[in-house]
Amino acid sequence: MNVADYEKAGAVAAKAREAARSRDWVGKTVLEICERVEGDIRKGGAACAFPVNASINEVAAHYTAEPGDGLTVEEGDLVKIDLGAHVDGHIADTAVTVNYDPRYDELVEAAEEALAAAMEAAAAGVKASAVGRAIHGAIKRHGFKPIANLSGHSLDRYTIHAGRSIPNTWSLTSFSLSDTTAYACEPFVTTGDGLGYVREGKARNIYAVSGRKRTGTPEADRMLDSIWERFNMLPFALRWLVGEWEEAEARRLLDVLVSKKAVRAYPVLVEANGKRVAQAEHTFIPGSSGARITTAAA
Repeated sequence: MNVADYEKAGAVAAKAREAARSRDWVGKTVLEICERVEGDIRKGGAACAFPVNASINEVAAHYTAEPGDGLTVEEGDLVKIDLGAHVDGHIADTAVTVNYDPRYDELVEAAEEALAAAMEAAAAGVKASAVGRAIHGAIKRHGFKPIANLSGHSLDRYTIHAGRSIPNTWSLTSFSLSDTTAYACEPFVTTGDGLGYVREGKARNIYAVSGRKRTGTPEADRMLDSIWERFNMLPFALRWLVGEWEEAEARRLLDVLVSKKAVRAYPVLVEANGKRVAQAEHTFIPGSSGARITTAAA
């Protein structure tokens, strides 16, 4: 594995995350958030590993801005900003929750403490289930619930979810962390009256290539080739295609690609009881003496 590129990506992602943490987003649209954070990643010398997610309140994950998206952050909102950077396909995945309602300060604190507990537990040879227990314990001490059907994941070159999952709760997951693999750990936390699970929402505005098979529609095939050349297997957003295609045409062609199973559309994920969710995330590489956190703040 190319540790140097993982660390370069991590430094860029960490700087963009801390800038996102420090800004006041009230009155800003999710489009402004996504474009500002994505701009910070590019200015830092990396490429975006996926569209920035700006998921508000009960929406736990997978909301990115549509072209012209007018959804606006309001006073009292809880905003998860999940971002990724890559250097030559080597990915750093990290997230922060920005809170504008003091009633949920402890929820954010629980997510951050759970992430810290996970990083303390993680090392080469440690079972992923032990990391999940550490996350669960930190969250339960606050009287909250982990989102049981969301998890951390292994990373590979140009691949966000590379086959291994790090649970956010007690689990029978039995694999051991490897010092030749990078992982993202991302505790999601909801309130005590939340269900502790997410369901799929109706919106689907993040996409990724799932196959290179020709569709029989020449312009859709041209779009697929362009997506592959620009993003490989990494996720992308419709707004990243607008410019090469008009928005209406881009939507039509994406629908063709999704219907032909050449592209997958990811649904937003919503807490099943409609309760608020906080998130924190780091990318790390396990070592014999602990976790090397590539996205640690400078």
